[in-house]
Amino acid sequence: MRAIVLNGSHIAFDANRPAPHAAPGEVEVRVLYAGICETDLQLLRGYMGFQGVPGHEFVGIAQGGRFAGKRVVGEINCSCWQCATCQAGAANHCPERTVLGILKRDGAFAETLVLPERNLHRVPDSVPDWAAVFTEPLAAAFRIAEQVPATARGQTVVLGDGRLGNLCAQVLRKQGCEVTVIGKHERKLQILR
Repeated sequence: MRAIVLNGSHIAFDANRPAPHAAPGEVEVRVLYAGICETDLQLLRGYMGFQGVPGHEFVGIAQGGRFAGKRVVGEINCSCWQCATCQAGAANHCPERTVLGILKRDGAFAETLVLPERNLHRVPDSVPDWAAVFTEPLAAAFRIAEQVPATARGQTVVLGDGRLGNLCAQVLRKQGCEVTVIGKHERKLQILR
């Protein structure tokens, strides 16, 4: 398969990378769209020491499992579900986890990726691919909003006017916060007005 491969600070196109194979409980996904985010750029600068196929924002077609033939997006943390951390309900912090395109698991900058079936979510027919690829950063924005105590939700400041900052601001506004965004790109700040 074709893939973008990161090896240290070197990134290259590989036209003949072996396709991943799904282990029991996993599903192969044919990637339709993949998004590039700041984390991907940081990986190129050495973050996490990742080597392999980067990319964790995607929409694709499930090649098996209960969503076979359907468009899916996926949760990027692949947890063991056996350790004390997972059993305590904090599977996203599992010490044994892999993370799609970030930690010990090839990601979405390839024709095919593999994720546990339990990580996949079907994309409604009404959502276009270009919007579905934003599912992962939108989920991150909702997670950040969950971490803001309800008592602190009056006036809120979001530092940064990038994609994640924009999504966080929109989520917090929908939850009733009065949001001020501090950023340096006027055209991005205009989106939030």
